[in-house]
Amino acid sequence: MNLQFDNNPKGNFDALWDIIDRNYCFFEYKSIDWDRIYDEYSSRVTSDMSSEGLFKLMGQMLAELKDGHVNLSASHDITRYWEWQENYPANFDIDIQKVYLGNETEYSRVSGMSYKILEDNVGYLYYGSFSSDVGNASLDLILMKMALCSGLIIDVRNNGGGSLVNVDKIASRFFNERTHIGYISHKIGPGHNDFSELYPKYLESSDRVRFQKPVVVLTNRGCYSATNEFVSIMKYAPQITVIGDKTGGGSGLPFSSELPNGWSIRFSASPILNAEKEHIEFGVEPDIYVSMLQEDKENNRDTIIEKARELLKR
Repeated sequence: MNLQFDNNPKGNFDALWDIIDRNYCFFEYKSIDWDRIYDEYSSRVTSDMSSEGLFKLMGQMLAELKDGHVNLSASHDITRYWEWQENYPANFDIDIQKVYLGNETEYSRVSGMSYKILEDNVGYLYYGSFSSDVGNASLDLILMKMALCSGLIIDVRNNGGGSLVNVDKIASRFFNERTHIGYISHKIGPGHNDFSELYPKYLESSDRVRFQKPVVVLTNRGCYSATNEFVSIMKYAPQITVIGDKTGGGSGLPFSSELPNGWSIRFSASPILNAEKEHIEFGVEPDIYVSMLQEDKENNRDTIIEKARELLKR
């Protein structure tokens, strides 16, 4: 049933609430009382409120979902929910990372990846965004160079996500066989619990160059969305250890809709779970928790990188 809403403050507010009510996928998991939230915020809508005031109010209501994939977009602004990252230690310092990479002549960069072989023969690769398209030839080149190393560090700290195509393309280089890595479900009705059955997700092993030595994946709270999925998948690969902090989460596949006034709303519509049928919306736990130590930071040392080097030397 398609409901019609007037293009006025109350109509646009009700349209937003209704779109989320019918389509958002984490109400039960997050124990959100969406009806109570409507009562709380709708009482503050007035017929003469400005667009800026309405936008701000809607943003406050959407923040109740605690979801970085939920954004309201207008010509003048976009709402953002950042508490999944802001309320936690950074566990990453780009200036200290530069000490490990060196100057631009000391490391290589291709397909959004910066990489080099450290002095202890450990490979280090930093990938800052899954929005940076990765070429198969580039991955072949990098992994062939790293084959000489005792192991590889894949640093995805502060990677806010991007394309799931790039996730599978990179992760497949660390699996030697088709592997069950999770489940996905879809909304099939307007009720909060109207979901399809869980459909299994598999990762195909790449038929190109694959890395066969130990790998350590570095994480922090800045790992969100596609990066969250990448870390979840990599935990099923052989010889992989994830260290650092819990990832930021963001496991719902986003979908978009539009309000009567033309504002666009994006929201989590399809939940992705790991192979144990556990939600990863609030993040993926590392195998080993490691935090940046102040003493190390003062000496331009990255505690998490050093722990990874120590593990690989073993």
